[in-house]
Amino acid sequence: MQEITAHIPHDILIFILVTVFSLLIGLEQRRHNEKEAPETLFGTDRTFTLIGIAGFIFYVISPQNLLPYILCGVVIGGLLGIYYFQKIKIHQKFGMTSLVTALITYGLAPLLYTQNKALVLLLVVAVLVITEIKENLRQFTTKFGNDEFTSLAKFLVLAGVILPLLPDQPISDVINISPYKFWLAIVVVSSISYFSYLLRKFVFPDTGILLTGVLGGLYSSTATTVILARKSKEDIDGNRIIGAMFLALTMMYLRIFLLALFFNSTIAMMLLPKFIALIIISAAIAFYFTKIRKTAVKKSNEQIDTSAHQNPLEFKTALLFGGLFIVFAIVTQFVIKTYGGHGVSVLAFVVGVTDIDPFIINLFQGKLNIDTSIIAVAVLNAITSNNVLKLIYSITLSDKSLRKELILSFGILIVAGIVCVLI
Repeated sequence: MQEITAHIPHDILIFILVTVFSLLIGLEQRRHNEKEAPETLFGTDRTFTLIGIAGFIFYVISPQNLLPYILCGVVIGGLLGIYYFQKIKIHQKFGMTSLVTALITYGLAPLLYTQNKALVLLLVVAVLVITEIKENLRQFTTKFGNDEFTSLAKFLVLAGVILPLLPDQPISDVINISPYKFWLAIVVVSSISYFSYLLRKFVFPDTGILLTGVLGGLYSSTATTVILARKSKEDIDGNRIIGAMFLALTMMYLRIFLLALFFNSTIAMMLLPKFIALIIISAAIAFYFTKIRKTAVKKSNEQIDTSAHQNPLEFKTALLFGGLFIVFAIVTQFVIKTYGGHGVSVLAFVVGVTDIDPFIINLFQGKLNIDTSIIAVAVLNAITSNNVLKLIYSITLSDKSLRKELILSFGILIVAGIVCVLI
């Protein structure tokens, strides 16, 4: 392409691009407004193409002072204003998408002369997509609750305002974690959870059993296990319930590995072979129950109410995570000083009955005077202990007919976790 364009004068190349881009925008406007009455439109493909060409002509006349370009823009803007006033007066229609699109088309020439061509192409694509998805956007906005924009604002404040302002020096000798790293942990975990929450609410609102396992595992595999266990008492295939639980566990291993990779790549690479094995085992169990041992008769409603998953950016959730993070930082430091690195491995089993993310992230980014292999063992111990907790939840809350399969399946994964530690 560069060899071809090298033989084309630059002005001619810009003119061709302006004409093509303007024509594409005009054609999209014709298709988008094909159901509108002709008398309500000021033009489509030819009009937009000519507006783009006019922008090119009056820009190249005097690109230094831009007076011709500005005067032409004022004239076009005035004509569009007159059209819009008449449109409101006669047809009582207030939409001005086409007018704004026309002004963008007029600005293509100076953009192509002064900006990267790929950026201008991206702008044209954005215009085409945004004008085309009017109905999709309207349907999308109906899914927004009263607190959605508040949640988005919270996330932007957490990640873009508070985080850069925090110092990166340790809080104290007892808590060897800086405020920056402490808040970074909250932001990273909230990002993963918030992404899962958005997928469930806006992309997959009618979440089925298996998709609940996949998305729930990114948010909280323990909470997902509880929800699925309770769901098993309804008229739903128990095999799919178990399969969804182990899909959640599969995603849990992936989520923890991503956290390790973000905070401490050395430990992540050390855990990678073990996690691959555990992911294969949990995914194989999920495949067995969903594909091999699936029930022939499809049961009734297999949808999960997404409201069961709370928004992960609730202040109480962040506060709880931060509190646990500080507590585990203090306890971990105390255990290391008193019992050494092996004490952390034992502590990991105890922590497994709580939210393990604050403890694990503290291990990943804390400046601990212990060998990285001991940290890897502690992470595996915490996960194994947490899997024991999930087993207890599942056999307690699920239908009695599933208890044998749950004990056997979780037992396989728990034993696999212990073997990974011993290896």
